[in-house]
Amino acid sequence: MPELTPDALRAAVARIAPSRIPALTQHLFEATTNAQQTQSLAPLRSFVHSWAVFVAIERHPERAARLRELERIVDAGEQDPTEAITEIRVIREAAEAEAGL
Repeated sequence: MPELTPDALRAAVARIAPSRIPALTQHLFEATTNAQQTQSLAPLRSFVHSWAVFVAIERHPERAARLRELERIVDAGEQDPTEAITEIRVIREAAEAEAGL
């Protein structure tokens, strides 16, 4: 796991999911603007949390693929999403733990 800084997270995203750099850059811009406007670090903490979890999940291709499949199940609305939601929660909690959040 990279350090929990915008630069380290950007470098990690560039290695594992380069197509997501524009989204990261936009999110960082919005978080910085919101932090300045509200005089709060909460938007930046949210940015770091979000992208650290993303990196922790995407570092493991099987886990990332499973998460996408579970999200597809929930989004499709064709079956009871309870088990999928539970597994999504487990994946995200594991990623948060790996990231030290």
